[in-house]
Amino acid sequence: MLLSGAADAQAGSGKADYTLVITVKSIELAPNRIVSVTTYNGQFPGPLLRFREGQQVTIDIHNETDTPEQLHWHGQLVSSEVDGAAEEGTPFIPAHGSRRISFVPKPSGFRFYHTHVRAGANLSAGQYSGEVGPVYIEPKDSPGNYDREVFLTLKEFEPTLSRGGDMALDFLSPAATVESLKQQGESAMKASLAKGMPHGFEVGYRSFTINGRMLGHGEPIRVKQGERVLFHVLNGSATEIRSLALPGHSFTVIAMDGNPLPIPVRVPGVWLGTAERISAIVEMNHPGVWIMGDLADDDRNHGMGIVIEYAGYRGKGQWIEPKPFRWNYTHFGKRDPAPEPDHVFDMTFTKDNAADDGFNRWSINSVAYPNTQMEMKPAFRIEERKRYRLRMRNASDDIHPIHLHRHSFELTRIAGQPTSGVMKDVVMVGGYQETEVDFVANNRGLTLFHCHQQLHMDFGFMTLVDYV
Repeated sequence: MLLSGAADAQAGSGKADYTLVITVKSIELAPNRIVSVTTYNGQFPGPLLRFREGQQVTIDIHNETDTPEQLHWHGQLVSSEVDGAAEEGTPFIPAHGSRRISFVPKPSGFRFYHTHVRAGANLSAGQYSGEVGPVYIEPKDSPGNYDREVFLTLKEFEPTLSRGGDMALDFLSPAATVESLKQQGESAMKASLAKGMPHGFEVGYRSFTINGRMLGHGEPIRVKQGERVLFHVLNGSATEIRSLALPGHSFTVIAMDGNPLPIPVRVPGVWLGTAERISAIVEMNHPGVWIMGDLADDDRNHGMGIVIEYAGYRGKGQWIEPKPFRWNYTHFGKRDPAPEPDHVFDMTFTKDNAADDGFNRWSINSVAYPNTQMEMKPAFRIEERKRYRLRMRNASDDIHPIHLHRHSFELTRIAGQPTSGVMKDVVMVGGYQETEVDFVANNRGLTLFHCHQQLHMDFGFMTLVDYV
């Protein structure tokens, strides 16, 4: 059966440029560590799709599973009919059915595709599965001087539920919190615990991988001294914030979420919220056999790393703890103030501890997205070509990787510090902090706004924006 959406072109006639098959397969993370997950084309990560900016592509998507699916084109300026979010009106890919879609890839840079269905308490659904794959849209101009590209997808497997605790916040800078937000969040938590409520569920993992292999069980990345390697790093996790460092080397970040930075910035390592991407050049100038891995010892020891092997060197990969560093988005931006917006939307994020069958319920301006998608009406109305500022106030101690579909936004203020020039589609909003981003209404249609942490999104942390 072939279904076509409003944006499909000549569905059912001719050959598609690409075919993606959603199917359950067993993948080997390490010897004696085999997991059965839903995949694209039977592999993890899904195949790298390379598009040309502005050149239309046609893709056939076949769903071999027993449940309807959505395939989201994260970071692209596509129509709501093909974006891959039911909340926006994208048709489902039916169980044991197919859909052909066509769109014009844009903007250029590192994007990705992933499932966009509610998982809830089902830790084999949504992005807990293996439905993640990289996209690279070839720019019209060269993105930088490098010798070769390497794509890395960071992802955990074998999830389990546990009772939550405090999330580490010490890697973000500025560290300033808003006292009123802190009082609001802590008061709500104290009142919940005083009633005998447990901490809400969180998700932990047994296996950690880069490109689907645990540290030490995949092929190393083999390099030559003097090479300039452009690493495209994707945090494909359902729930986790990730970091990455390489002993004796630094990262020159040239793009975030696929969008070029105003000026490349050299850093000792990188941090990525869920669904963030970083493109960074690493100069191979420290020969040896090294581990490129997560800064968290426990996560790295459970697989979150990959071996970098210089030509002429053999042996076990070595890890040396880098000097502590903080992640500050404003270091990648300009000091010039951003243009004034036409309108400001204020948003406050709140947590109702363990309120939904033991899971935390999340709200935006006191409204939690309902389980039945048709019940939600757009909370924000925008006009085409106008510039809008989202002033996000986080009244919880969690870090929220916030994503706006079908648009890019400019970072304008991080924890009180102004900035401009950095264009993204995901930003981490720190616990008890304020963050401001601006976007231009340049892509008509229903637009989904949500936290990209699957557990938060599934339990209320979403809203809709619509054009008037």
